[in-house]
Amino acid sequence: MHIHDLIGIGFGPSNIALAIALDEQRQAGQAKDALFIERQPCFAWHPHMLLENAHMQISFLKDLVTPRNPGSRFSFLNYLHSKGRLQDFINLQTFFPSRHEFNDYLSWTASHFEHQCTYGEDVFEVLPETDNDEVAYLRVRSRDESGAVQERLTRSLVISVGGAPNVPECFAGLKDDPRVFHSSHYLRELAKQYAPKRIAVIGAGQSAAEIFLDLHGREGIQVDLISRAWAFKPSDDSPFVNEIFNPEYTDYVFNNPTGQREALLQEYKSTNYSAPDLALIQEIYDVFYQQKVTGLARHRFRRRHEVIGSEAGPEGVELLVRDLESGHTESTRYDAVVLATGYVRDTHKQLLAPVADYLPDFAVNRHYQLYTKPKFKPAIFLQGSCEPTHGLSDTLLSILAARTSEICDALDQTTALYAPSPCKQEVTAS
Repeated sequence: MHIHDLIGIGFGPSNIALAIALDEQRQAGQAKDALFIERQPCFAWHPHMLLENAHMQISFLKDLVTPRNPGSRFSFLNYLHSKGRLQDFINLQTFFPSRHEFNDYLSWTASHFEHQCTYGEDVFEVLPETDNDEVAYLRVRSRDESGAVQERLTRSLVISVGGAPNVPECFAGLKDDPRVFHSSHYLRELAKQYAPKRIAVIGAGQSAAEIFLDLHGREGIQVDLISRAWAFKPSDDSPFVNEIFNPEYTDYVFNNPTGQREALLQEYKSTNYSAPDLALIQEIYDVFYQQKVTGLARHRFRRRHEVIGSEAGPEGVELLVRDLESGHTESTRYDAVVLATGYVRDTHKQLLAPVADYLPDFAVNRHYQLYTKPKFKPAIFLQGSCEPTHGLSDTLLSILAARTSEICDALDQTTALYAPSPCKQEVTAS
């Protein structure tokens, strides 16, 4: 069986950025045999949250490559130039393109690497491939759209699968009910609903805010916005705080003791979690203010409320909601429920379960590489699953260019382990 130098699981922004860095190495004469496996049938970046008027929350300069190599042909600016829109974009006088446009940029970049990506295959496990008493390679098993299992061998692995929807325990019994769905599937699942009149949105972050405003723009829908918080708090994007997304801050977080890392994450959590853009918050406030002006209470902001139970019925989904101030509970029926409840990032542990005995506590080093026990030769890297050790930037676009450079350097060391030893020549005394 052919043995790859690298297999990347997932082909979203993180692994596309890695493909760019590997392409730069190839042009410098250091080519690696890399293959990426993506479960979607074609490239798509959060396709069910591409809402009208939704914009990026970070500067276009933090694209897939510019912070590392501003002269790259894969920069956002070169994308604009190739599309004939550079001057028009300049006239917008903004650092924040629409999410639709940034998705098109990512798709444009991914198209340059289609020969290295296999779409429509879902990786379900990674097995150890032994040689004598050493794990020499990894066997990556995936299932294509027809159900056929594909197997490939690799010397190194990069897992970049993104987050899985976080479903609160009180909704666990309704995971198969089509009327209850996560925000990551919003547009797709909303289109399946039959004339919904009352919808609950659970959460207080960017996704919850965007979905509320999208539903407000749809005629005939009443929305209950349910949040444990008293108020929406805007994301802090001030200059000094934004420095936590600089590559050198990753060093600072990683080199701190574990307890201090946790404190740092908590201190700056408002930059990324439950923190919508201020402009969105103002729009939502205006919606509720105009309701007071007109006296028509179409929507409700159920602040300081918590869903403690749910039950599916023929007429809708009943939510048992508790007022966190008074302790009073109330049951309300909804036609649909949107869970804007964030993500969990532990899919890599499921994929790597067959080799977990070789991976002490799934701990990672500074270069995003999993520590392994002796006699385990392959290298395994994680992208987007190292927030507890590397900081809040780990799940964001901000760090992609720098992170892929570090992974490439570490991959060079792994490749060297597999290089054949030079033949020793006998020296004969004359």
